[in-house]
Amino acid sequence: MDFDDSYVLLSEEQLIYIITIPLSTSIILANLIIILGISWNRQLHNTPNYFFLSLLVADLCTGVALPFIPLMGLNRHLSFSSCLVAHVFPNFLFLAFLFNLVMVHYERYICIIDPLHYSNLWMHRSFPLTLLVVWTPALLYASLPAFGWNNWTGCCSYRRVFPNAFIFLEVYGLVLPAILAIAAMTGHVLWITRGQLKDICRLHRSVERGSQASDQEQKLNLRYTRCVVAVSLTFLACWVPYLIYMHVSIALVVSDSKRSSTTHIVLSCTGIGSMAVVPIVLGLANRQYTEPALKLLQKLRDRWRPRTQASEEATV
Repeated sequence: MDFDDSYVLLSEEQLIYIITIPLSTSIILANLIIILGISWNRQLHNTPNYFFLSLLVADLCTGVALPFIPLMGLNRHLSFSSCLVAHVFPNFLFLAFLFNLVMVHYERYICIIDPLHYSNLWMHRSFPLTLLVVWTPALLYASLPAFGWNNWTGCCSYRRVFPNAFIFLEVYGLVLPAILAIAAMTGHVLWITRGQLKDICRLHRSVERGSQASDQEQKLNLRYTRCVVAVSLTFLACWVPYLIYMHVSIALVVSDSKRSSTTHIVLSCTGIGSMAVVPIVLGLANRQYTEPALKLLQKLRDRWRPRTQASEEATV
């Protein structure tokens, strides 16, 4: 490696750290706050929240590994074992995060569409088995390059660790179907909610014996509209950047480009970081998860106000 290549590699690594370190820190802290909120509230110690805890742990690990994922696109001089760890472990955490996200959406989806049989789900009857089903396939698939499915030639890069067939299978056989499944379940839930809202409005009009929409109906429609807007904005902000990054990466694989451009580095950092924000959005939307943190902030405010008031009086 000559001086120019070393300088370019160093500048690319610095760019990755500049973008990912703030994102990684924010993701880790937000997940810790929600995890502590669930752990301190005994009323939340049930199977659905244990599933969400598993997702938060996977998301926290993804936040830890976030600075190392864009580094996969760089050509680095590492030993075979070090290169495998640097590629297999972050990929395992990413897949585990994705599978946990699908599991949480599926569990809540069944709760809405089939509440009578919700408690009889196999997921609730055997929680440890469910965790194995979610975490084990991610570990097995991510470990395939360590068992011989690689293109190792001496230079550490994702092209040498992950063959093209491995990348295509992961993207179009695992990642994209998982994202489509999440989008389909979310859309179906919104569709069911819209139908239930129409039934409520119809019953309300029959009781009130009026043909025009009342204030309560307008409030319900407004809440539903806000919900649709929030879901749409969350999808656009969290999933669209990752989808763009994913297809740009596939285009680079097909074109056999030897070097990651600055645009690709920025897309990889922001795309993976934005996707890792999804569990945080779900957690912050539940007040029970954030209640301990809010109480702690309130106590700190109450302690800080007398000190500031005393200092102001002393200065006067």
